[in-house]
Amino acid sequence: MNWDTVKGNWKEWKGKAQQKWGELTDDELQQADGKREELVGLVQQRYGKTKEEAEKEVDDWFDNAS
Repeated sequence: MNWDTVKGNWKEWKGKAQQKWGELTDDELQQADGKREELVGLVQQRYGKTKEEAEKEVDDWFDNAS
């Protein structure tokens, strides 16, 4: 599965992301709209992580959730 699939089914994936990153608001996740870089940026900003840490966390989440 790839990120195009996530973007196409973002409503379903958004719920999974909300469970993983509870501090992200529904509006923020809606704005991300299934885009990996947007989600990485939100995780980085909200949780004070480096870009590399946020990318790894998002990729691990995606691999485990798909």
